[in-house]
Amino acid sequence: MHPAATSGGGGVDGSDAKGGGDTLESGGYHRDSNHKHMFSGVAIKITLMLVVLGTTLVLLNQSSYPMTFFRNHNSNVFSFHQYTSPVSPPTSSVGYPQAKDENIELEKTLRNATMKDNKTVIITNLNAAWTEPNSVFDLFLESFKIGNGTAHLLNHLVVYAFDKTAYERCKAAARLHCYAVMTEGVDFSGEAYFMSEDYLKMTWRKIDLLRTVLELGYDFVYTDADVMWLRDPFKKFYADGDFEMSCDHYRANYSDLSNTANTGLTYVKSNNRTIELYKYWYNAQEYFPGRHDQDVLNMIKGNPFVHQIGVEFRFVDTAYFGGFCEPSKDLDDVITMHANCCIGIQNKMHDLTMVIHDWKRYMALPSSNRNSTIRSWTVPRICG
Repeated sequence: MHPAATSGGGGVDGSDAKGGGDTLESGGYHRDSNHKHMFSGVAIKITLMLVVLGTTLVLLNQSSYPMTFFRNHNSNVFSFHQYTSPVSPPTSSVGYPQAKDENIELEKTLRNATMKDNKTVIITNLNAAWTEPNSVFDLFLESFKIGNGTAHLLNHLVVYAFDKTAYERCKAAARLHCYAVMTEGVDFSGEAYFMSEDYLKMTWRKIDLLRTVLELGYDFVYTDADVMWLRDPFKKFYADGDFEMSCDHYRANYSDLSNTANTGLTYVKSNNRTIELYKYWYNAQEYFPGRHDQDVLNMIKGNPFVHQIGVEFRFVDTAYFGGFCEPSKDLDDVITMHANCCIGIQNKMHDLTMVIHDWKRYMALPSSNRNSTIRSWTVPRICG
């Protein structure tokens, strides 16, 4: 740091020479009547610099998040960053409920939504564009209702409503737990087109909110609203893991980091490792500007700091947790179906409607005939 470099080179030459007031000039010593004052001035400057240095070190040591490094995906250069809370002060201008402390309202919502273990919830997020009549959100809710053993899971669904319309739509649906996301100066009501500025803001706000959930001590399954829930995923999740996620393409090994992570479905346990991961993940957006949360996770998942945290990543097989990128092939095994590899609400609506129809036809058959009659999906058509 600059103070250390200055103090190292800012010593008083000849301070140990003969007599306290002698200075070296032209190879000999002579008495300087002003030397005492000069020495005192230098000593004061050094003292002030040491005080500044010490104060800086204390502040860094008391930081809520340690100094961490980010490595560019295509570089060996490491940059350092310190975590600070990114949450903007809440605004009441949008017209939905506001708590004095945002976390108090969130904790209350989570507590009311927990499963029998009193700590696990399901979370999705929603804006007005996804709540229109016959919307993706309608298909999402329908999938729980027609799924095999999934209807009860709606009792544990928390909806992050990013605007007033989404909040009111959530409140109108029975059994859901609605949380109004307050972000000052941002309007999330329109369709957030893929990779647009609003889309990126929404994805990173989501990551920050999920970090808060972990800090409050809750485990969660996060699901995009374009994931159809057709069977209970908890029977397939690894109960003792840290961070389990879907992937676009599965490479036959749950621990292989070359699996392309898809953050549309994640199962995350609350512990120090996952909390630190979410802090690190959020901060990494500054080092990969213009990237969304999923891209950045794929860039940092093999980072040495993530390894140092000790978080364990696990990838779920697309044979059970499929999507339009890589559809599950056997309807007897499918658990969820995600409209990934698909851009645009109308395109998603078209192919997800076909998913619902395929599933209804499958479930209408006698169990003994299902596998022999309908083995797989008729999708994707527009997507994929």
